[in-house]
Amino acid sequence: MLLASPDIARDLQDSGLGSGLAATFRLEVSQALRARWFWAYAAVFFGLVGLLLVFGLTESRVLGFTGLSRTLVAYIQLSMAILPIFVLITTVRSLAGDREAGVYEYVLGLPVGIGGWYAGRFFARYALAVAPVLGALVSAVAYGAARGVAIPWVELGFDIGLLLAMILAFVGLGFFIASVASSVDLAQTAAFLLWLVLILGLDLVLLGVLIRDRMPVEGVVAIALLNPLQVFRIGSMVLFDPQLVLLGSTAYAVFDVFGRVGFMVWSLAYPLALGIGAAYAGFLVFRRGDLL
Repeated sequence: MLLASPDIARDLQDSGLGSGLAATFRLEVSQALRARWFWAYAAVFFGLVGLLLVFGLTESRVLGFTGLSRTLVAYIQLSMAILPIFVLITTVRSLAGDREAGVYEYVLGLPVGIGGWYAGRFFARYALAVAPVLGALVSAVAYGAARGVAIPWVELGFDIGLLLAMILAFVGLGFFIASVASSVDLAQTAAFLLWLVLILGLDLVLLGVLIRDRMPVEGVVAIALLNPLQVFRIGSMVLFDPQLVLLGSTAYAVFDVFGRVGFMVWSLAYPLALGIGAAYAGFLVFRRGDLL
């Protein structure tokens, strides 16, 4: 794959740490733009926005939502279902697949630092995951503005922050899994199992067991809020449902611990810290392991 980009490979040969990061970033992006998975990924989100715009504005008039609020709520909830598994699978295939294909042997023969190469790939994967999601959202806002509908700017800005934080969390987790796993199959299985555990941890399954065993509500909430999907889900509700009516009595425990503003900060800070921490832990494992 690297041989298909001779100009960028030449940059890698002449690079230091900073330029090595930039050259690796360019290489990763150029490869992704030639791959079918990226365009399929982009088509999914732009298609979702198109459908939501067609039906969402009509529903808004009927159900009492204003402007693009209904479309934004639906888009965020659908993103929570699609983004994690897609980001995890494509990320773990990137690193683990290159190891099996023998690409590392070629890269490590070039005078580029492992840190710069790893960081370049990480930031490239993050940018590739973010671009279609934000691009589709911006197109929805532009369409709504052209139609003269009200745009909830505060909610839009906060939800963009949530999306950026969640994507970073799962890109970081994907890099950690890929660094630890010894094969593509093992990496993909671990990624799928992680996603399944996080999905099962949403409200009913694992939390129901904890409540049945008479664990205090505060303890249940604390465990729930270690799940980045749960944090994202509640965070996306806060602006549109300030009292968290949909959560029932659990909302009191959330507000007692954080408060409304405190939870909004937590819903952004925790996924960011999780993603950066997982990516760095993956790098420590990666540089000490058998790269070939």
